[in-house]
Amino acid sequence: MNEPRCGRQTWHFQQDIRLLGSAVAVGPLEGEGPLAAEFDHIHDNMYAGQASWEKAERHLMHQAIETAIEKSNLLQSEIDIVLAGDLLNQTISSNFTASKLTIPLLGMFGACSTSMETLSVGAALVDAGYAHYVVAACSSHNCTAEKQFRYPTEYGGQKPEYAQWTVTGAGAGVVGKGGSGPRITHATIGKVVDMGIKDPFDMGTAMVPAAVDTMSTHFRDTGRAPHDYDLIVTGDLGKIGYAIFKDEMKELAYDMSPVYNDCGLMIYRPDQSVFAGGSGCASSAVVTYSHIMNQLRAGKLTRVLVCATGALFSPVSYQQGESIPCIAHAVAFEAVKEE
Repeated sequence: MNEPRCGRQTWHFQQDIRLLGSAVAVGPLEGEGPLAAEFDHIHDNMYAGQASWEKAERHLMHQAIETAIEKSNLLQSEIDIVLAGDLLNQTISSNFTASKLTIPLLGMFGACSTSMETLSVGAALVDAGYAHYVVAACSSHNCTAEKQFRYPTEYGGQKPEYAQWTVTGAGAGVVGKGGSGPRITHATIGKVVDMGIKDPFDMGTAMVPAAVDTMSTHFRDTGRAPHDYDLIVTGDLGKIGYAIFKDEMKELAYDMSPVYNDCGLMIYRPDQSVFAGGSGCASSAVVTYSHIMNQLRAGKLTRVLVCATGALFSPVSYQQGESIPCIAHAVAFEAVKEE
């Protein structure tokens, strides 16, 4: 049997760990993007039929979790634990969503890296035998994030072109042992990297060093290289971070060009008004739990690496002049040819 760890930061799962089912729910702008046909739920307004934006975000997460469980052919009573996170204070979207579920909760926070953070820990719990079935979920909402981190939407504050658009959506995946679905083979847990960037709008640039550190660590730990994957995606570096990331990786002798993309660029059309691209917990979650999983299930992709990136700042930190520390977590998937 292979060792459960490759190097210091990468977990190599010993069991046949699968993503049994996944689902996403999104807002109107995401529903107008190029991946719309692959989304489970699309809402035509930012309130999603709820009384507030915060309740809308909660509703999106609840929809994604319920649908993911249904698509896994399981009942809620069969899920041992939900691992969930979001961008709001005290991960309140996750906590309030869990209050409607009869499932134990572990709330998690990795900013926009939360999608792969929850999935990594979920796979580890199943691999170790502490759970049979785990739900990994996260959410973000453009209006709730703007209200908390910047200015209320009604204020109409102007943004620089290098800013990014927080994705309105939620994604959830059900992790189990055996069965059907793509296999989760490795998880590389990132370190917090702080390069001293203080502009809260320039998240793409701020997150690049963390993405480079985690990605290069994954390659060193596993002995793999970019060409060992059909697709490698970062979570939400956007146009600015995407270009810098490729250059930084090339300096480390990793040519990412043939297989690399960014979820923040994939979720919207080039002509949509989203500044430098998408961001938020839902950026990587929505793309991974719909389009990428569909491609793996269909055999159009064989091996994929998703590196979710997160900027770990808050209004308290940047208003006091602190820089923006960042983190990235990566998960490797493989398609399995079902008999």
